[in-house]
Amino acid sequence: MDTTYYDHGTPAERWERARMFFDAKDYTAAARVLDGLVALVPEQTGPRLLLARSYYHSAQLRRAEAELRIVVERDPVEQYARLMLGRTLERQGRQEEADAQLRIASALAGDFAGR
Repeated sequence: MDTTYYDHGTPAERWERARMFFDAKDYTAAARVLDGLVALVPEQTGPRLLLARSYYHSAQLRRAEAELRIVVERDPVEQYARLMLGRTLERQGRQEEADAQLRIASALAGDFAGR
């Protein structure tokens, strides 16, 4: 498979390309760009979260879950990652696991009356 277009450019150029695809709702193409970018800068949360969102929106739920678990492991108080992880687990029919993540996300957002 030729990934030259998806892997071409500096990390900043790849980020812009991925955002362009994501904003155009071409989530599969965004994920292809972001997969290589995350490999280059694995410590950065932004590209990994956008990769997880791209996977989520293109129904690659196990991949989305894997990326979100990495974010949550590195930063347990990352509220948006917890919310997305909960939504991803819901879409997989894993409601009990989802509820736990969604409760944490609500608490981190300051909504203590949440789920």
